[in-house]
Amino acid sequence: MILPKELPDVGELVIVRINKIMPYGAYCTLQEYNVDAYLPISEIASGWIKNIHEFIKEGQKEVAKVIFVDKTKRAIDISFKKASGGEKKSKLAEYNLEKRAEGIFAKALAASGTEQKKAEIITEISKKASTYNDLVNDIFEQKDPLSDMKEKKFKEALYEIIFKTIKPKRYTVSYTIEMTTTDTHSGIAIIKEALGAVEKSGVDVLYLGAPHYRLLSEDSSYPKAEGRIKAAQAILEKFDKKISYSIKSNRAQ
Repeated sequence: MILPKELPDVGELVIVRINKIMPYGAYCTLQEYNVDAYLPISEIASGWIKNIHEFIKEGQKEVAKVIFVDKTKRAIDISFKKASGGEKKSKLAEYNLEKRAEGIFAKALAASGTEQKKAEIITEISKKASTYNDLVNDIFEQKDPLSDMKEKKFKEALYEIIFKTIKPKRYTVSYTIEMTTTDTHSGIAIIKEALGAVEKSGVDVLYLGAPHYRLLSEDSSYPKAEGRIKAAQAILEKFDKKISYSIKSNRAQ
């Protein structure tokens, strides 16, 4: 987060570092907030824990879920077991992306010689995005969120570093299609016409051996790549009186 909240909310996923292990729990630091939290032994894992040291280690970093917050006393309790495997994986990926984006921000400050204006710059960019990663993504997608930024040198350095260091992710959606026709006279020509119309829509067609073909669609976002396949299906449906087909999704890459 560019300007993090003072304290997390109940139910929020957080990255924690275990500092001190006690007989019935552990004291931790929330990495994104720089505040302390307590991990009760009952929230480490399901079942009875005989030796807490068999489950956690000092210095260990882990994803946890916030289960209690007292804003007056600044007391926070967290749980390891209430954070599912999927939630932990997603949160860790999000955290790593945010740290990478924050590192790009720091490089831009150094490259533009604006370190002394860091606080002012953070205040300004926080009005454009809530996280460093959101800011980087907007710039990478050329939405130009900092078009009216006062510190032009910082902006130029930031944009240059982003476009030099980040490679666009591409998504490929693949479907296998089986096409047949009962028209013995012009059936092959009709199939070629149908597949030609699909190719013109931006979907690649690979011949696997009659009657099987592969449809491939690539884009910077999965929904867009998938959308082209759906559009290709709509094209094929226009030939439904002349051909029949079945289509099966392959694993997206």
